[in-house]
Amino acid sequence: MEIPFNKPFIVGKELFNIARAVVEFGHLAGDGVHTRQCQQYLETTLKTNKALLTHSCTAALEMAAILCDISEGDEIIMPSFTFVSTANAFVLRGGVPVFVDIRQDTLNIDENQIEAAITDRTKAIVPVHYAGVPCEMDRIREIAAKHDLYVIEDAAQALLSKYKGKCLGAIGDIGVLSFHETKNIISGEGGAILLNSDRFIERAEIVWEKGTDRKKFFRGEIDKYSWVDIGSSYLPSELVAAFLMAQLEQTEKIISSRRKIFDNYYSGFESLQSEGRVQLPWIDKKQGYNGHIFYLITKDLKERTGLQAYLRSKDIYAVFHYTPLHSSPAGTKYCRQSEELVITANMSDRVLRLPLFYDMTDEEIRYVIENVYAFYNTC
Repeated sequence: MEIPFNKPFIVGKELFNIARAVVEFGHLAGDGVHTRQCQQYLETTLKTNKALLTHSCTAALEMAAILCDISEGDEIIMPSFTFVSTANAFVLRGGVPVFVDIRQDTLNIDENQIEAAITDRTKAIVPVHYAGVPCEMDRIREIAAKHDLYVIEDAAQALLSKYKGKCLGAIGDIGVLSFHETKNIISGEGGAILLNSDRFIERAEIVWEKGTDRKKFFRGEIDKYSWVDIGSSYLPSELVAAFLMAQLEQTEKIISSRRKIFDNYYSGFESLQSEGRVQLPWIDKKQGYNGHIFYLITKDLKERTGLQAYLRSKDIYAVFHYTPLHSSPAGTKYCRQSEELVITANMSDRVLRLPLFYDMTDEEIRYVIENVYAFYNTC
């Protein structure tokens, strides 16, 4: 059988909602009925002060950089083991990402190395909740408060994952989410910015609406709107929001399915871990994980390459993750590292992500597990 790494899916009223946006509401541009429904869902479910849909998580990060007044030379602490958007959003404002090493267990930023990276130019800390696993937010917020820094949570992979009972993305000053087709809840492209402090809301609405006070106009607070600040067209199409709303209505069902797949993988590979052949993902079920990614950490790059090739020969599409940003051409030009990123370099060579998608069958899961064991039986 052929097993893709990811597969988009429809779970409920996605197409019905799209037709309704066209036929009933007659509104395809941004900020329509479905957009507002999605935002209300996120605000209520995640317990954030304000949510605004964006056309991507990248856009949400760019908004966060504007709202935190990132300017030339400001430094932003983050991991190098992340997607390019995490850094690029701040570079676009003239900021300098400063990379800190990750933890070997969670692959998240090492909270114990953040403070040493702070200088008088540091403006923000950007923890990335890799695979939906929470960073140590209490310690990060404590450091941020001590040094008067913003905390911007990159929760692109972390919808409905929790840290001490609080939803990720709703803990720092600002959070961002992704609804890209590779995420748990999808709309093709799409994202959201979560504003966890009221001080950001008024300006965020302006930045979101191309730098205009259009939202105030539609609420009847002013008699005309005009250009009042920098901004861009960060709104998604109402068609995107219509699709997304149908997915959000089924969030628990979707995440429950992914957790089941994750758990089946985990139990299937426990003996490989106990034998010291692989390292499995770190998980704390008490925190409330969302089953976003299942990966294996191999012995070294050579073994990962061999395993990936073997699985591909069996029509199983497994992928490695990020090439660390500090070793990329743009990373060396626009960013700096606070230290030698030993764990980042080591772990990024060893991570292999296995197929995981909403309607993956038990038979497909068994096929993947059997072929991973078949590879290791030849080693």
